[in-house]
Amino acid sequence: MPKTPAVPGLLKRINEREVLETIRVGAPISRAEISRRAGISKPTVSLALQSLLAAGLVREAARGPDGPGYGAVYFEPAEDAALVLGFDLGARFARGAVCDLGGTIRARQDVELATADADEAIGAIVRLRDSLLETSGLDPALIDGVVAGVPGVVGEDGTLSLAENVAGLEGRPFASELRAALGLSVTLENDINLAALGEQWQGVARGVADFVFLSVGTGMGAGLVLGGALHRGRNGAAGEIDFALAGFDETLDPSGPQVSALAESEVGLSSEPRAVFGAARNGDGRARSVVDEIARRIALHVMPIAAVADVELVVLGGGIGANGDLLLDPVSRLLADWLPFPPRVEVSTLGEAAVLTGAVAVGLRAALENVFTKRAAVPA
Repeated sequence: MPKTPAVPGLLKRINEREVLETIRVGAPISRAEISRRAGISKPTVSLALQSLLAAGLVREAARGPDGPGYGAVYFEPAEDAALVLGFDLGARFARGAVCDLGGTIRARQDVELATADADEAIGAIVRLRDSLLETSGLDPALIDGVVAGVPGVVGEDGTLSLAENVAGLEGRPFASELRAALGLSVTLENDINLAALGEQWQGVARGVADFVFLSVGTGMGAGLVLGGALHRGRNGAAGEIDFALAGFDETLDPSGPQVSALAESEVGLSSEPRAVFGAARNGDGRARSVVDEIARRIALHVMPIAAVADVELVVLGGGIGANGDLLLDPVSRLLADWLPFPPRVEVSTLGEAAVLTGAVAVGLRAALENVFTKRAAVPA
């Protein structure tokens, strides 16, 4: 069978990509060290560097890894070659951040929504975009794309379903509307999915291939990462854990409204969730019994995921899930009693920033690929 001849342009791009990735991982790094780590000859590295320098993707570093280079030239990635915008849309707020290619957040802001509806959400995100760029002083032309976390299931066409927290989102082509309002490429993703990816990138799930992020707050949702990749499911609805125990007669919802309802109906405490957990910390036996029941309900929702997917880690997030001092031990004990291979249970280390961190992480991965594709192919 005849062999397909190598295409010089393709080999050139492969070498440039390898050199760029080596610089990203090892910067500041010399030409000789790039050659050694990448397994590419020094003349080929020099040609790749010429293209990458001309494209603005790398630059000469002012200092070497141990100080002045004494004649040696070192290289580093041009972190400002492109920017990413990330947004987190909630029922009462919108959070935004702008990030460079090095993963550095250059500006971050939160705003309250005047009303919890889709039109107000679009306006708030546009205003956030403008404010973030003004605050950071960065060139809007450098924005590669936008990633927004939204409550609900995101269809392939960007239409939302099961989006009950923000009025007007259900069945709406939110992705195309946001794209038109911003004039930028927009990727929508379920907010809890992004929270899971945020924990994978910079949180407690770093280095963990199989885990679930369970958000328990005013509502409940889960983001599932298997084999190091987000598992979205056939309809993008993986993690809609509200339906996991739908066939049971008893109420097993551990979210915030149920904490208050349980406290009042079972032990006569008329308090919002924060006060119930505070009372439990202060030794109130009635409040402690409510917290124990919430821990049982959380464990019941984790159990089927852990049994079927055999995850290593469960990350608890959201306003209720953040009470790790009261929840971790009872949830862990119940899972150990019920399962032959119980997962480790931890509290999110990113807190309310988890969704926004995940949005930036997704956008950054795309930008690193796009910036190479768009700008690295400079004629030699």
